[in-house]
Amino acid sequence: MKRLKPIFAALVSATLFSHPVYADDNFPHLQGPWFGQQTPGSIPQVFAPGLISIEGRYEFGISFSPNLDELYFTTLYKGEGHNPEIHYSKIEDGFWTKPKKADFSNGKLVYELLPHVSIAEDKLYFSGRLTESRESNGIWYVTRKQEGWSKPEKLEVKPEKGRLSDFNQGKSGEVIFTNMPERKVYAAKSINGQLSVPKPLDIQFGVHGFLSPEQDYLLVNARHHDDEYRRDSDLFVYFRQPDKSWSKPIRLGDQINTTYSETVARVSPDGKYLFFGRYNEPDRISNIYWVSTDVIYDLKNEL
Repeated sequence: MKRLKPIFAALVSATLFSHPVYADDNFPHLQGPWFGQQTPGSIPQVFAPGLISIEGRYEFGISFSPNLDELYFTTLYKGEGHNPEIHYSKIEDGFWTKPKKADFSNGKLVYELLPHVSIAEDKLYFSGRLTESRESNGIWYVTRKQEGWSKPEKLEVKPEKGRLSDFNQGKSGEVIFTNMPERKVYAAKSINGQLSVPKPLDIQFGVHGFLSPEQDYLLVNARHHDDEYRRDSDLFVYFRQPDKSWSKPIRLGDQINTTYSETVARVSPDGKYLFFGRYNEPDRISNIYWVSTDVIYDLKNEL
């Protein structure tokens, strides 16, 4: 989420919208997995243009439920008074619903963003801010009930680690999150809903970390390193070694990393697809892109 600061500028003109935006009465009938979208190969594609990736609006941080019948993602419009929101869609009567605001806290949190539907627990985690103060940032979670999601609770992290973001979890319950002031990724274990004492990962660099479902690799974004004059972010992968340490960081290929910023990598629960934000619209606004995770395993095979 590198470019949030320019977000609070003038509202983007409606003339920037080139993809269709559907009203409730003519939202398309989308069936099948992946929001009814044709799956990509090794070249990244915009995910659901005009439906989820809407021009003139930031989108990033998408998360699917383990059985792939729900999706959650972050949206943000430019301009004063706009805060990040989590939107969602789910399959009802065989069709995906039109995405709408989740608002887990019923307006009690200033904003909600970066959802993660756990594949190890019946919980959805997200980042939120309780007041206008940045110090009130934290990780929150809701628990799945028969009637829907519970009221949100703040995750207790001891010792307190400041502004935390990007909570996510592998299949065995291993947890990672980013300490934004420190620019470090931390790891912990979730035991009966309680976190062990977090420890910083022994990696060279990177924020907005995401642990693969099988916990065999870690994705981060960091500033492009090969050209000191470039300010954009790239995506990097670390592979778990037999001794549980992490490999050196490997930059994902040029099909994924461009001269625009690529950030907030996420992997689908089945491990098949990589999702990320690319800030390539006018005013460096981001859309969600997706690509086969074969691009990651090809790099691992090269190692």
